[in-house]
Amino acid sequence: MGGGGRTIPALLVTLAVLLAVHPMLPGWAVNMVGLSLANGLAVLGLLVIMRAGLVSFGHGLYFGLGSYGAAMAATFLGVTDAFLMIAIGMASAALVAFVLGFLMARYRGIFFALLNLAFSMLLYGLLVNSAVLGSTDGFSMPIPSYLGYAPVDATSRVSFLLYALICVLAFAAALVVHRYLQSTMGYIGEGIRENEVRVEYLGASVRRAIHIKYVIAAAITGLGGVLTVLLIGHVTPEDTVYWTKSGELVFVAILSGTGSVAAPFLGSMLFELVRTYALQYAPDLWQMLLGATLLAVIMFLPGGLWSVVRLARRKA
Repeated sequence: MGGGGRTIPALLVTLAVLLAVHPMLPGWAVNMVGLSLANGLAVLGLLVIMRAGLVSFGHGLYFGLGSYGAAMAATFLGVTDAFLMIAIGMASAALVAFVLGFLMARYRGIFFALLNLAFSMLLYGLLVNSAVLGSTDGFSMPIPSYLGYAPVDATSRVSFLLYALICVLAFAAALVVHRYLQSTMGYIGEGIRENEVRVEYLGASVRRAIHIKYVIAAAITGLGGVLTVLLIGHVTPEDTVYWTKSGELVFVAILSGTGSVAAPFLGSMLFELVRTYALQYAPDLWQMLLGATLLAVIMFLPGGLWSVVRLARRKA
């Protein structure tokens, strides 16, 4: 699923395979694939701003806004429709990003990264200290309906409809981001990463471009947050907004590389596999194993996992 004309066909094939194998997968595998795709969406959001040379240490802010937007709509407004919760979650993340973007577009480097972290921790503090917002217990999510249709098998949270919805939305988001990165505004991001002064001389507004990328990244990350809580059925501040979640997203982004819109999903899948089996067979060492995996990638694959795909294509 690389760049150019092969990306879209490869994405379509992957989508078809994921939908076709659903009946053959055990429940834990279905859950892991769905969770990998949902978290991959959050990392895809990071990829958008990383292409412009920016890294956020607090991107859990928008993952949490998407999650809590959906959860609070369900809790306080009685919303159970998955599509409406997705719209509310994405809108919540995009709206906050639009407002904060006027400030964030002024900063670069470590200042951009840590300012995002500061806003994320502000939201975390607000959530854990407010009983109305669920405090540390968070909110439970109802089993979603789909445009008025409720799955017959209510005992299984991860119905085929939810699994298919996650797969289709992951494909759609990857396609939209791919098209965006191939556009003029997408290429401006790479110009900003290399030399933003020259971009300004060419007549483009760097701040405006970063602001747009920031909102797009937040909306996609919010989508990942909504799908994650629909899949898990519960949302807490620690699992969504805390700095460890933001660190996990950056971890996967570095692990994946930014060479393709497919890379975040590949990296997220590997991350979930390593974490699942490490927790099962080495519960006291799983964090060390994850760290060793990232260290190995940084040392031997500085371009991320996607550099393996690029190398294989060159040899083919």
